[in-house]
Amino acid sequence: MIDASHSTYPPLNTLKRIAENLWIVDGPIIRFGMPWPKMPFPTRMTVIRLAGSRLFIHSPTRLTVELRTEIERIGEPRWIVGPNRLHYWSIPEWRAAFPEAFVYLAPGINEQASDHIRFHGLPLDGSRNYEWDTELATLPVAGSYMTEVEFFHYSSRTLILTDLIENFEPRKLKSFAMRTLTRLGSVQDPDGQMPRDMRLTFIGRRQELRAAIEKMIRWNPERVILSHGRWYEKDGVNELRRSFRWLLD
Repeated sequence: MIDASHSTYPPLNTLKRIAENLWIVDGPIIRFGMPWPKMPFPTRMTVIRLAGSRLFIHSPTRLTVELRTEIERIGEPRWIVGPNRLHYWSIPEWRAAFPEAFVYLAPGINEQASDHIRFHGLPLDGSRNYEWDTELATLPVAGSYMTEVEFFHYSSRTLILTDLIENFEPRKLKSFAMRTLTRLGSVQDPDGQMPRDMRLTFIGRRQELRAAIEKMIRWNPERVILSHGRWYEKDGVNELRRSFRWLLD
């Protein structure tokens, strides 16, 4: 059995400031994958405070009473964002808590979520014409199965990814099977990359994927936030080049 306190990034469900107007929240473990074995995924959301103390909530995790108090202390949620078809589970509780916020859903979420999302979400499928354009760049990366929408926070030079790179630390995986799977899947720290199964969805779209990665590199990010595993607090450009060397070389 996985010891959640060992496998996650405590403290959980609380704001952690990593730059001016930028926080992460490390959430609980979720289990995802085939019926067996299911992979334990530590979760992470990102919160960005934009002009007017409006908050951009990326890939929301569980909303506890204490976290809601912290959120309301730093600003008002304006946008709640599901960045790909697999990152939607906690969106309904955030919408219920903050009904004035706009919910943006990446392509495929409504299909994937089925009855879990029973409200209208705005489409998150383009690169511009959002209220946040002057402070955040938006970049959809479309594979045959999933479109993931990436963001770049200009002022802090922070790139925000979801599943495009995963980086599981072996020390946080007590199971030999899980350590083996992450290594074979190319998602094990210190060499976390795009998961091999996700790469297959870009067969025939390598040029588009390469153009997207090159655009991220041109943004010159100082840090790269990931939803699963150890994120990159520095050397963002070098981490991108390393993670995508199979595509760029």
